[in-house]
Amino acid sequence: MKVRLILLGIICCFAEEYTFAQSAPVRIGIDGLSHDHIHGLLRDLGQRSDIQLVGISEKNGELVQRLAKRYGFSTNIVYDDLATMIDSTNPQGVVAFNSIYEHLHTVEVCAPKGVHVMVEKPLAVNSTHAQKMAQLAEKYRIHLLTNYETTWYPAHYRAFELAVSQPEIGAINKILVHDGHKGPREIGCSEEFLAWLTDPVQNGGGAVTDFGCYGANLATWLMKNVLPTSVTAVLQQIKPEVYPNVDDQATILLEYSHAQAIIQGSWNWPVDRKDIEIYGKAGYVKALNATDLEYRLTRELPVKNEKITEFPMDTKEPFSYFANVISGKFNVKPTDLSSLENNLIVVTILDAAKKSAAEGKTIRLK
Repeated sequence: MKVRLILLGIICCFAEEYTFAQSAPVRIGIDGLSHDHIHGLLRDLGQRSDIQLVGISEKNGELVQRLAKRYGFSTNIVYDDLATMIDSTNPQGVVAFNSIYEHLHTVEVCAPKGVHVMVEKPLAVNSTHAQKMAQLAEKYRIHLLTNYETTWYPAHYRAFELAVSQPEIGAINKILVHDGHKGPREIGCSEEFLAWLTDPVQNGGGAVTDFGCYGANLATWLMKNVLPTSVTAVLQQIKPEVYPNVDDQATILLEYSHAQAIIQGSWNWPVDRKDIEIYGKAGYVKALNATDLEYRLTRELPVKNEKITEFPMDTKEPFSYFANVISGKFNVKPTDLSSLENNLIVVTILDAAKKSAAEGKTIRLK
């Protein structure tokens, strides 16, 4: 009896330690505060138990003070450079909210230290940066993810079911993706964000990068990571007085063997939009926003509308997803929207789009 009690005590202690280990928050660092998407993370920190913010790398002291006052984080966890922040705070993962050009530096610092990385879309400013990042991620065996707002739209996953998983609309032959708003300055983006978002080097382009990447990401997902055979693009400056250095309107045509994808990214839409239309041999499906779906499976059947609120994963937001990937609970498939494989194709498409517009011709891809 005494032996049984001792064994039971050992088991209970082990179970308590195992439960604690399982529920311990993932230690997260932030590289940069200039991307306005940072507000979504900082706003919710106080209500989270899945992640713990342990450090921030940001050189702009005024920006640090402003956001610390607004969201209540301690300036004691803020460092001037990423390497010092990592060495001082030992994060398991870093989320990048800096310029797209700086994503490469984030990975160059994090990868050798075994720190996983999630960047805001797109992955990189060009394929040269993207390939260097991929090589570092592979060499040091870290996860390198890309976050898009539209990855967290439940309507997209229902559309994927109807068009790809169980193709009730028939074989896809056309995809239309529309993304954008009135313009980053017009909607009130911060000056720190605008400083690099409207810079052709730091952002890699204007609307073609900012919103063209959404369509490239979704088209690649729907086409199961097949590279398009060609890319044709037209980039314009509708408002050169506002955005003198970058395009503010982009249309990208992707050619596949049996389909086309037309991506329209703009800083000139009269209303905000992130919607997608998928047409098959028999019918179509439209994800009008995050939750509203319209579809017609055949010509003979009526149009149906659904409100989609259920999400296919245990999480429905990026930072919980990142934490679960780091902890090993989630596996990232090559065809997932956040995957490195998908997003290397996205950058290839964007590179070809910029080249097509500059040279006035279709770019063939191998």
